Amino acid sequence: MSRDVQKALADWLAGGGDRIGEIAIARGPAGWELRHAEDAGRADLTAHAQPEAARHLANLDPAGNFRPLKTAPTLVRGWRLLLADLAAVRRALDYFYPAMTGVWLSHTRGELVPVVLRETLGRQTGMYRVTQKLTDPQARELIDRVCAGCLKHRLWEIATANPSSPAFPAGNLPLLCHEACNLLVAQAREVVKKAERAA
Repeated sequence: MSRDVQKALADWLAGGGDRIGEIAIARGPAGWELRHAEDAGRADLTAHAQPEAARHLANLDPAGNFRPLKTAPTLVRGWRLLLADLAAVRRALDYFYPAMTGVWLSHTRGELVPVVLRETLGRQTGMYRVTQKLTDPQARELIDRVCAGCLKHRLWEIATANPSSPAFPAGNLPLLCHEACNLLVAQAREVVKKAERAA
């Protein structure tokens, strides 16, 4: 079976898709327009015509701070991308949300396998090996705190795989998290080390 992310994106848009994360996607006068979803109806937006502009827009939050997590709900506002074709749309989306369209396609095809937290931590070595001592209560608190700052829908569990496939709002291409990220693993190390120092 062929894997054509751009065609899947085209089919999704043709079926009424119009949003991914904080970005609204619409047909424009000469192709496609992307803008922050909260800028709907604004006419005073700075226009960009190249998908590479998305890389710079995605890097800093409204306060000018670097955004290490591109799926944090802190995308800067005040811009619009006017793109000629779907190839440019896909490139821009990959700058805004790296790999997320491909992850979504894998999910729709039943190929995305969530990795439980215990397996992710079990692979850690060196200074991160200590994360394997993270308790379930510590893990739940950590997930609640760290994942709250991310727009991704978490598909993984702490120890047991969840076979269910969640439903998502029509028109919204979901940002999916199938494995704990490096930011969470780093925080897990801090939690364990802090508990060891307090013991």
